[in-house]
Amino acid sequence: MIPAPAFLSNPERFMAFSRWAAPLFGLIALVLALAGLWLGFSAPEDYQQGATVRVMFIHVPAAWMSMFVYACLGVASFLALIFRHALADAAAQAAAPLGAAFTALALITGSLWGRPMWGTWWVWDARLTSVLVLFLFYVAYMALRGAMDDEAKAARACAILALVGVVNLPVVHWSVTWWNTLHQGETVFAKGGPKLSAVYLTPLLLMGLAYMAAFGSLWLVRIRGEVWRRRAEAALSRLARA
Repeated sequence: MIPAPAFLSNPERFMAFSRWAAPLFGLIALVLALAGLWLGFSAPEDYQQGATVRVMFIHVPAAWMSMFVYACLGVASFLALIFRHALADAAAQAAAPLGAAFTALALITGSLWGRPMWGTWWVWDARLTSVLVLFLFYVAYMALRGAMDDEAKAARACAILALVGVVNLPVVHWSVTWWNTLHQGETVFAKGGPKLSAVYLTPLLLMGLAYMAAFGSLWLVRIRGEVWRRRAEAALSRLARA
């Protein structure tokens, strides 16, 4: 068997790290979110979108995180499949509900933003449809996980499913370039630099960092919970055999 990376092969080291890192990331997320929301909701209304522009500070970071979390899920699934290490599988399992929540938030706030801009809550354009597919991959991963009692078989099947879903990530990212779409094109990481003025860009980036720190905190907490659950089940299994 290929040796796993040191961090993934040592759950005790991970548990020691996450014990202080999770609350630290949570505190960082709170500070950044308060600053981002303050600057965002005190920013002037947009000349075209009016007050609706403020949905951007909730929607755009959620859309970023929907893809970032799935990338984390894909990497963890790959490591679990190749190295067959329980901690990588626990990380993948812990990431899925968080990614689904970010993606659902992106879809909901996107509809709230789109209604006054497009005159409809939903359009079947490339960006929205590919994000919906991303959400369905999260749901399918969690459903498959819950449907299988055998931990090893569930880990392998879910890892394969997650890696299949990775193919959708470039589709989501490049959808506004590859196809005609109502969705706004890239404005923050656009070629030639951001197209947003600093009064909107600053709070947006702060909120993006806040979302990422919040995810880091929640992910670590969920992985810790999954490790404790598996340890408890293993202990009960040993007692049953004794």
